[in-house]
This record gives sequence, C-alpha cells and structure tokens, in this order.
Amino acid sequence: MEQNRNINKILIGCVIAVLLIGFLGVGLMGGYLGHDLIQKIPLATNTSTSTGTNSSTSTDELFKPFWEAWQIVHDEYLVQPVDDEKMMQGAIRGMMDSLGDPHSAYMDPVEYSDASAPLEGYSGIGAWVNTEGKYLTITEPMKGSPSESAGIKKGDQIIAIDGVDMTGTLPELARQKILGPAGSQVVLTIKREGVDQPFDVPITRAQITIPSTEYRMLDNNIAYIRLNAFSDTTGDELHAALQELLAQNPKGLILDLRYNGGGYLDAAIQVGSEFLPDGVVAYEEDGNETRKTFNVTGDGIATQIPMVVLVNEWSASASELVAGALQDRGRAQLIGVTTYGKGTVQNWISLADNEGAVRVTIARWLTPNERNVTGTGLTPDIEVKISDADAQAGIDSQLNRAIEILSQP
Repeated sequence: MEQNRNINKILIGCVIAVLLIGFLGVGLMGGYLGHDLIQKIPLATNTSTSTGTNSSTSTDELFKPFWEAWQIVHDEYLVQPVDDEKMMQGAIRGMMDSLGDPHSAYMDPVEYSDASAPLEGYSGIGAWVNTEGKYLTITEPMKGSPSESAGIKKGDQIIAIDGVDMTGTLPELARQKILGPAGSQVVLTIKREGVDQPFDVPITRAQITIPSTEYRMLDNNIAYIRLNAFSDTTGDELHAALQELLAQNPKGLILDLRYNGGGYLDAAIQVGSEFLPDGVVAYEEDGNETRKTFNVTGDGIATQIPMVVLVNEWSASASELVAGALQDRGRAQLIGVTTYGKGTVQNWISLADNEGAVRVTIARWLTPNERNVTGTGLTPDIEVKISDADAQAGIDSQLNRAIEILSQP
C-alpha cells in the first residue's frame, strides 16, 4: 500500500483487497480516496454535547455514568489489577460500534501498526477478497495463483488462519495474517456454501504482482482495459494505455471494472476524465449537506470512441463512481450485473500518542444525476450473468456481449 497509506486519507473503496505481495489501492484495504483531508481536532472537549434526544448537557454530566462504571470495575472486579489501556481501547471500539456503520471502526495500536506496515518482502495466495463482512471472503482466485491451485472458490469464507479463529477479527487484519514469505505455508479454514462442515486448505505462498491497469487489443479491432484498482498510479497508467491503444485506431473500447473495489478519489476523477469531454464526474456531500463538485480535468484523450463498461457485484466505490458518471452522462452502457452499492466516503485518522486510529464515514458521493448507490448499487443497462457452467468452462459471457455490441456496424 502507499506509504502511510491510511493516515489522513479519505476513503471510498472499502470492499476488495488482494492477497498478494502488496495490494493495489483497494483500501485498508478496504479502499481510500486520494485527496488528503487535514483534520483539525480540538485537544479539549467542548463544554456541551448534543445527545440523541437533541438536549444539551455538560460533558461532565454526560460521562458521569462512564466514570462511575470505570471506578466500579477498579473497586469491585474480581481480578485485579485491570488493564486501563485495554479498557480505554474497548470504550473507543464500543463508541465506534454504536454508530451502526460497518464502515466506521477502531484499530488499536497493534492492529493499526500491522495494517500500516510496509508489505515489501511479503507474499500471499493470489486472490481477490472482500474485507467488509464478518469474515474475509474470497471474491475471485487469480488465474494460475496458489489459491486457485489449492481449490479456493468464489464465496469461500476464511473463518480461521493457521488454526486461529477469526471470529471478531477485522477482515483486513485477517488479510494481513495470510501474507508471509514466499514458499511458506498458511492453512486456511474455509466455510463454503453447500458444504456442511468447515475444512482446512493448506496453501504455499508465492510472490504475486499485478498492475493496477491491464490492457490489450481484442479481436474485431476492439481495445480492452481492465482496472484492478484506483491507486495513485492508475491515472498515469490508464493514460499511457490509452495512448498505445488509440494509436491502433480501434473501433471501440471496453473498460472492465469487475472485481475492482475502489481506491483514491483523485484516481477515480482522473479515470472518468479520460472518457468525458466536460462537465461533472461526481459530487461529494457532507453531513451538513455542503456539496463539492468534481468536474473533469479536461485532459481526456478517449472522449469520442464508442465504449462500454463491464461491472459486477464486486465493482464498488470508486468503480461505481466512474461507472455511474459514464452511465449518467450517456457516455457508455454498463454490462454485467448490479454493482456492490457503496456510496460513502471514509477517513482513517490516527489518534494521539500512537493509540491506534479510527475510521469514520465523513461524506457521501453522488453521480452526476445525484444518485447515491449505497445499498442499491448501479443497475446495468444490459444485464448479463455468468452461469456456473460458463464459469467452469472459462467462458466470459459478459465480455463476449461487450465485444458483440461494439462489433455491430
């Protein structure tokens, strides 16, 4: 991940990570946005706080039961001494959990250090994963990867790693535990739909690298670009790929955003700007309904070529932002299935004295037509599902439909 990748980074991609050496801008993993947010947090609390009933009371009065409970534990709890630091961290975790927002959370110092550590020298199993649910979930094993060779399948939930139960462990931290030196082994306990009992799968880690942008010319003179993430290099990589592909005078372009869980907002605006000549790419709206408009950069070189966009249930956040902009602006049809549905913005903020960090939802983003995709996703213009039979046969019916559409006279 990028250096200090989660400190004061605004997040929109909190869905898909990759279990390989490093990962591609899909979050802590979850995901993140590119422009920094300079936080100005007072070191002292206000003298009054608004409660859930909108009444105002002093902070001292509000926290009286908290300190009362704190003292009771110190005076009455059987096993003494208690760990004050753990109790403090538990209070923060409970506060974040009370928001009822799956995207807002707390990491204690050890967890945050582990999640923020550089990943150079570490390898993995080669799989795209969802870090949003109760357990780390496989969304797609990479072709030719150790995970594919070991028989890992889409939808597999990783409930234990090397015999350690992952219940209650943040999926992102579970993802970190799977990383390790190339050639070493990790044992994953898998819960699979349709299989009665969990089972163990030993996998030998390998060094796996993958660019955020892949591209090539297909048959019928159609250009193809797949974005695996929205990293800080994606904009430049995409621009270079377009220059090379457009020089071959393709008749159409396929932008593949499937399994892309998001990344930097700046990268998403850059990507959208490559295909839109002018106007709005997205809006961002905070809790006060203050709106910020993100317009195209004006540097796009693929604003006229006929194109379609491939999406699926794991296209999320920054992917949905770009796909939604192209759909709203009438620039491209979406082909595939309904997207993930994450239209909120998060920020990781480190706490004082190295006491970990909190991730807080700070805003929502909207498409040019002011749609918010949270909970609903984007509905494709042309729905194409990949059947189990096609998947097993290696047939990409969504890509084939895109080629068919762009090949029409």
